[in-house]
Amino acid sequence: MDLQALTPSQIVAELDKYIVGQQEAKRAVAIALRNRWRRLNAPPELREEIVPNNIIMIGPTGVGKTEIARRLAKLAGAPFVKVEATKFTEVGYVGRDVESMVRDLVEVAVNMVKAERQREVQAQALELADERLLDVLVPRPGTGFAFSGPSPEGLPASGWGELEDHARVRFRERLKAGELEDRLVEIEVTSEHGPVMQIFGPMGLEEMGLNLQEILGNLGRRRKKRRLPVSEARQLLAQEEAQKLIDMDAVIQEALERVQNAGIIFIDEIDKIASPAGAPRGAGPDVSREGVQRDLLPIVEGSNVMTKYGMVKTDHILFIASGAFHAVRPSDLIPELQGRFPIRVELKPLGEEDFYQILTLPQNALTKQYAALLAAEGVELEFTDEALREIARIAACVNEQVENIGARRLHTILTTVLEEVLFDVPDRIRDARVRIDVAHVQRTVGRVLENRDLSRYIL
Repeated sequence: MDLQALTPSQIVAELDKYIVGQQEAKRAVAIALRNRWRRLNAPPELREEIVPNNIIMIGPTGVGKTEIARRLAKLAGAPFVKVEATKFTEVGYVGRDVESMVRDLVEVAVNMVKAERQREVQAQALELADERLLDVLVPRPGTGFAFSGPSPEGLPASGWGELEDHARVRFRERLKAGELEDRLVEIEVTSEHGPVMQIFGPMGLEEMGLNLQEILGNLGRRRKKRRLPVSEARQLLAQEEAQKLIDMDAVIQEALERVQNAGIIFIDEIDKIASPAGAPRGAGPDVSREGVQRDLLPIVEGSNVMTKYGMVKTDHILFIASGAFHAVRPSDLIPELQGRFPIRVELKPLGEEDFYQILTLPQNALTKQYAALLAAEGVELEFTDEALREIARIAACVNEQVENIGARRLHTILTTVLEEVLFDVPDRIRDARVRIDVAHVQRTVGRVLENRDLSRYIL
């Protein structure tokens, strides 16, 4: 698989478009991603011996840990899943076992490869869908042939085939020209609605539940007739034809290879399954926490996990863990698990200047998102530089006074600043301009900021 062969500096440059600061973390993940490409180009006798450089990112909430991992997966075009460590339980307890994260990753990979194959055959699938529509509009003999009754004057019986061909040509031309898009047709499609079930329990039972659900789902599929406009019917028929054109065995094989060589699992809140040093062992939640670590260890070290698509080796899956580590330290994880995360990077808390850059520099900055939302109403949203700096100052101030939630504080403050605008805009004159200045920011947020108890609930 081509991982786009991006150099570490190019990876960091791409991450800089969306994430402010945190250069140390960006460099670490860039090297880890480049090493994956290097491994695939290493001599075959050494390729299997090169293990991934798993990473632990340490830092408070809202500083970019999850965003770095998500953007990294998009850059690599690799299967990626984000899981919460607290969602898993030790084998034998009710809940999800840690192997389910690998099964989720395989499911993502299968859907990813399947979507790619569907795009490749989309043009052919649309052609086949048009032919099926023609069969409905101009039925062939033996399928409800539309041309019945006496022969038109001067047309011999043998001319019926020519008349059918002529009609299909005419309808095909009209179909291509888009003249029949609103015409209602009755088509037969496969209904995907089947029984839904989920089983939790000891190791292996969850996988059995997935397989049982798949079997029952296949039994529940049936053909049903639907009456739709040609435009909608074409899309449904094209999806069915694309399914037929795709070799699912090849899709699954490609997906498994991607998971084993390029898959990325992001384990958030890993500090929540560690016990503080000196805490009593053998009772309470500590038992399950350490049990999850022990179950996680073989997955990270490299083992075989059975999925409904086949066996998956986890030896070369890249694991990126993150946590705030307020109450515990990375050294409070069991020693074996610590050893499987050799790279540790600390993400720095965000300050006022960082917040200002987050509001102005990234391609997906919140200010640009709100501007796009109001553009749908025909309204242009504009922030003055002084207003943005005031928002950044307030965010930093609230984080210091209440609780530091990093850049997520900008969401709540901007929502408060723009609440009146977002409510009133639909009733305003179109093609207007809304200008947010520092006075507006202070009027909407200043009162809340002054009241510490109020800001604790609102901001």
